[in-house]
Amino acid sequence: MELFDYFRSSASYRVRIALNLKGLDYTLSPVSLLANEQTDASYTAINPSALVPGLRTEQGMLGQSVAILEYLEERYPEPPILPRGTWEKAKCRELALTVACDIHPLNNLRVLNYLSRQLGVEQAEKTVWYHHWLKLGFQTLESLLASQEQPFCCGNQPTMADICLIPQLYNARRFELDLAPYPTLIKIEQQCQQLEAFRRAHPDAQSSSHL
Repeated sequence: MELFDYFRSSASYRVRIALNLKGLDYTLSPVSLLANEQTDASYTAINPSALVPGLRTEQGMLGQSVAILEYLEERYPEPPILPRGTWEKAKCRELALTVACDIHPLNNLRVLNYLSRQLGVEQAEKTVWYHHWLKLGFQTLESLLASQEQPFCCGNQPTMADICLIPQLYNARRFELDLAPYPTLIKIEQQCQQLEAFRRAHPDAQSSSHL
């Protein structure tokens, strides 16, 4: 498999974690968002959304990180990244989609660039915007997870929920959000970062050729 990604893209980061957790071989093809390489005709020809990640599989090209995670889970079910029970799966998806649908889209680079370039929003105001949506999403996650005593979001092994959470915490730190109000999320992050699959997927661990 070939993963088209950008090292700091949280959506790409999710897919790297999942591929590593499942022990799958893949090659990385960097697409620089800062250089707008995602809009090059050579890339949009295979991924019309002009977004990362894109995963080239034996069946074809697949975009959207959550769709990729679901594909990997069905195509390579072991080790699982979703719980086994119907209710447990739904709760795991609730956590994952709180990040992927409620937080990330409003903090995406193209959204932040639009605020600056088209609407003339100043950097300080843009940071307020970014922090607002992070806080709302993290407060939801903290409330949902605070009463559980398991090491990861949905049990004793990482799932799609952890895969979505960890990159969002990384981005929050880059934008200097105070994470002290979210101790449960930090505890889960500490558990995840003990695993090689998460450490290898971290943006700082990517080859300089991919930066």
